[in-house]
Amino acid sequence: MVFAGSCMCGAIAYKSTSEEAMGALCHCLDCQKWTGGAFTSNAVVDADTFSITKGSPKQYDVTGASGKFNHHFFCGDCGSSLFTKLDIMEGKVVIKAGGLDDGKASLGNKVDVEFYCRDRVAYLGPVEGAKQEPLFI
Repeated sequence: MVFAGSCMCGAIAYKSTSEEAMGALCHCLDCQKWTGGAFTSNAVVDADTFSITKGSPKQYDVTGASGKFNHHFFCGDCGSSLFTKLDIMEGKVVIKAGGLDDGKASLGNKVDVEFYCRDRVAYLGPVEGAKQEPLFI
């Protein structure tokens, strides 16, 4: 399966040739601030399957709750959140599902895990069948 996506203005495009992706929601305060939403919806893939196919994203690094760096990549033109590389998840790329093409933002209607459930906003309940982690693994 190929995951392809882009920013809103089309200046940045990317793809992953990963056979599968872990569907993950993250409710941490960092993800809330970065996206302006209550959580992020993510496709987690192996880094060696991921490539930028167009443009050059900008990068912003922040120390996460783990004490390790979260490297956020975004479009410098339209500001779209694209993907994250987390030092705590070495060898993985966390693609923001909203930027995926061809209806793949739904993650195949499968969420494997929810992280930072302790920070989940009160009006959202847990996703049935997804592993619930109060923090990161």
